[in-house]
Amino acid sequence: MSSLGRRLFGLCLVLASACAALQSAEQGNSVTDPLNVLFIVVDDLRPTLGCYGDKLVRSPNIDQLASHSLLFQNAFSQQAVCAPSRVSFLTGRRPDTTRLYDFNSYWRVHAGNFSTIPQYFKENGYVTMSVGKVFHPGISSNHSDDAPYSWSIPPYHPSSEKYENAKTCRGPDGELHANLLCPVDVRDVPEGTLPDKQSTEQAIQLLEKMKTEARPFFLAIGYHKPHIPFRYPKEFQKLYPLENISLAPNPWVPAGLPPVAYNPWMDLRQREDVAALNISVPYGPVPVDFQRKIRQSYFASVSYVDTQVGRLLSALDDLQLAGRTIVAFTSDHGWSLGEHGEWAKYSNFDVTTRVPLMLYVPGTTALLPQGGNKFFPYIDPFDSTSELMQTGRQAEGLVELVSLFPTLAGLAGLPVPPRCPVPSFHVELCREGQNLQKHFQFDDSKEASSLRGNPRESIAYSQYPRPSDSPQWNSDKPSLKDIKIMGYSIRTIDYRYTVWVSFNPEEFLANFSDVHAGELYFVDSDPLQDHNVYNDSLGGDRPSAWMLP
Repeated sequence: MSSLGRRLFGLCLVLASACAALQSAEQGNSVTDPLNVLFIVVDDLRPTLGCYGDKLVRSPNIDQLASHSLLFQNAFSQQAVCAPSRVSFLTGRRPDTTRLYDFNSYWRVHAGNFSTIPQYFKENGYVTMSVGKVFHPGISSNHSDDAPYSWSIPPYHPSSEKYENAKTCRGPDGELHANLLCPVDVRDVPEGTLPDKQSTEQAIQLLEKMKTEARPFFLAIGYHKPHIPFRYPKEFQKLYPLENISLAPNPWVPAGLPPVAYNPWMDLRQREDVAALNISVPYGPVPVDFQRKIRQSYFASVSYVDTQVGRLLSALDDLQLAGRTIVAFTSDHGWSLGEHGEWAKYSNFDVTTRVPLMLYVPGTTALLPQGGNKFFPYIDPFDSTSELMQTGRQAEGLVELVSLFPTLAGLAGLPVPPRCPVPSFHVELCREGQNLQKHFQFDDSKEASSLRGNPRESIAYSQYPRPSDSPQWNSDKPSLKDIKIMGYSIRTIDYRYTVWVSFNPEEFLANFSDVHAGELYFVDSDPLQDHNVYNDSLGGDRPSAWMLP
């Protein structure tokens, strides 16, 4: 072969190799390609979903995601309020390390210059993007959603967000009010749209741009609903006729509940429709008919958000990104729907700390899409003929949201940040949560089972601050300077144990020798946590000490 022939042959090999690599990249089949991450955070969502066994709520698109994911049955947030929880799981540090228990400080200034999940991905070559409510807006994220540290481009907030608490709810009198219950005709609201609709549209546009981007992406999208006010398209009410809505199974304040543990749900009381009921503070019960309406609107808001999640995942499919994108779905905390006579979050009960958590990892939790088949076709929740989704893989052990940082890093193929020393205020990159990758070992061998561990040995920690021993106007959301008591809670497979101890907000120190009250609930005999046996067990089986993680 002549010299020219050899050069032409070599060029053909190079071109063939390049074409094959391009085709592989387009199909998402290259084993060396880094995985993208789509991180979905829903505000105030408890596991009231079909995939968690709820028989009433219509959530077909989230259920479909769960069918292809590893679903964690017992996932818990570290504090049941927005800003502290989000800063905790986005930094991988607990509230006692971020020193954020309220909404009024920025961790990089007041605690330490801690790295965040998106910052870590950004520093490892990812394009990181934020849509909607990911960080809590305001002081707690430096009025910038932690930009530019965490994000490659400016975070997006929907323009209609500013109307969320405005008087846009049409009341029976025909006037506009700032109500708790706010089903709307979307055509009549300002801008003719709602924040979560805008966020979905923006996220899809970003996915379309990223399809041709050479670098991998980390796209976080935060949905507002079912956070109050329950402002959602009114047609979703039709899914939940009031006659089908039951009350909470335990809608009373438990006799043995310490007053410090009770949250008086003051933010609900400030809404015009709730204020008109003239409910006594702090324990006055909500009228039964209004309880049903609150639950109806919460469920309707969940189904509304499910449609947005469905449209987003369907677009991921249409853009042929589902085969190379991890999808993480969770919430910042739960929400009481009348259990224990409480509403909203602001406590250590399971109903406020337990959250949905599922992770889809292409090729691991499900086979890669083949032959143009779609993993996430959009499902209309109004379609009564849609079939119930088969349950996917599940993990029963207790896990914490603070574990998201190491887990997402590991699943994406990045080095897992090291465990934090104690204290770790001086360490920028470390994590206080466990790496949950062991749960993605799905074979039944003894070795894999041993690696996953014994669910009975797993523990989840949470905490909540209070300004006083009795419920008062700021019990739900005390400012740091007003915190006098901290409720530290341990959840195991067998029990939930909480101690309310003195807390010094200037030194950020808890005094575990000064116990104001305690709670102890055994899961098997008291799954709803109605019967506090703390005082009954002072000389018995009560856990003898608070063990920090």
